[in-house]
Amino acid sequence: MSVLLAGSWGDDERDLWLALLKEALPTERWVLAPEPEVEVAVVANPPPGSLTGLPQLRLIQSVWAGVDRLLQDPTLPDCVPLCRMVDPAMNEAMVQTALWAVLSLQRGFFDLQAQQQERLWRQPPQPRAADWSVLVLGQGELGGRVARALEGQGYAVTGWRARAGPPEPQLERADTVINLLPLTPATRGFFNAERLARMKPGAGLVNLARGAHVVEADLLAALDAGRLHRAVLDVFEHEPLPPADPLWSHRKVTVLPHCAAQTDPRSALALVLANLRALREGSPLQHRVDRYRGY
Repeated sequence: MSVLLAGSWGDDERDLWLALLKEALPTERWVLAPEPEVEVAVVANPPPGSLTGLPQLRLIQSVWAGVDRLLQDPTLPDCVPLCRMVDPAMNEAMVQTALWAVLSLQRGFFDLQAQQQERLWRQPPQPRAADWSVLVLGQGELGGRVARALEGQGYAVTGWRARAGPPEPQLERADTVINLLPLTPATRGFFNAERLARMKPGAGLVNLARGAHVVEADLLAALDAGRLHRAVLDVFEHEPLPPADPLWSHRKVTVLPHCAAQTDPRSALALVLANLRALREGSPLQHRVDRYRGY
């Protein structure tokens, strides 16, 4: 079987994946450039057009959890199964980031960091976790695990999925909102001025999904007006975040460089290998994307 490895990654990351894959499947033919014999493409957001001219292609396996950029490529073969990555190590990392963000918002640790710069000795309130309402948007693999982990720490957690009706009643009550929604046409620009205005005054927004979920100008306006207390952002409309972007220096924004949860090739490799075996044996593929729903 001829397998293409393609993506928007650095040479070191690509070479690591290539070495692991070759070690696990030494009899397969691994290539780094498209050729007509390719049957499988193992990809990490390859540039648009990368998967054209592959008449024997039978599987596109993403090593990233999000597939929205792939689905935006008009040249993506629509008759070839597309599978996304569900990496246990990445899921655990996302849980850890969500716990850190919620705890830091609940206990005022972000504000304390700012106080340190001003040499202020001022103790913040200490609300109980049970009195802190957390809304987790998205109840798929990641959202479900994050919600359960937060419940295990005593927080009052509500989960919401895009097909569960309007989110406004939950937004109005939540002290912290964690966004883990998939990016679809229906969720693009989800956090706009109207929806941000419906959030509980003084609430915090944690975006760990996709930058396009948030209208950044509307978010800045809500923060400047004092409507929201803080935003913790791991993803942005344009990445890397441009040096002149006002989000960098805003006193109510915490910027993470898209590192909340990264695919770990050591654990993600197992899913890639499982789907390659399934393809060879004619068995069902794991985590196949529903292109109509977008995830």
